Amino acid sequence: MSAVPLVVLVGPMGVGKSTVGQLLAEQLGVGYRDTDEDVVAAQGRSIAEIFVDEGEPAFRAIEKRAVHKALADHDGVLALGGGAILDQETRALLAGLRVVYLSIDVEEAVRRTGLNAARPLLAGNPRKQWRELMEARRHLYEQIATAVVSTDGRTPEEVTQVALDALELKEA
Repeated sequence: MSAVPLVVLVGPMGVGKSTVGQLLAEQLGVGYRDTDEDVVAAQGRSIAEIFVDEGEPAFRAIEKRAVHKALADHDGVLALGGGAILDQETRALLAGLRVVYLSIDVEEAVRRTGLNAARPLLAGNPRKQWRELMEARRHLYEQIATAVVSTDGRTPEEVTQVALDALELKEA
């Protein structure tokens, strides 16, 4: 028997998918799952270590398997890694699901994450790298989203409520 996530959260690193995902799951009375956590648990090492040891293409293959498994067997709130939507098959699997794109501008991302070095795709000039990543990904996030929720200047609780309202979901 396959399950379908009630809500899937997508968006860039540092947007708050994990925090909002946990709050949404609590509000809806369902489980929460994060595919980045699935990857780390399955690999026994951090995402940064996978990038350094094997490179981005190897990480994306591992990530794709984790995302496809989670989409097939999780029926609660599911948060995807920031780059998971780069894969066309993943985007196809998201079609017809409730997908919330949590958006953030670069200044807010800097404030929240410091665009720190632990994020392998931001090595070098983090602010420039983040802008380039968003230019490449924004249209993909928007393409698959049922709802777009800006997180700028909002608390995680406010973002959670806006997402619930946008999806017309009732709290448990």
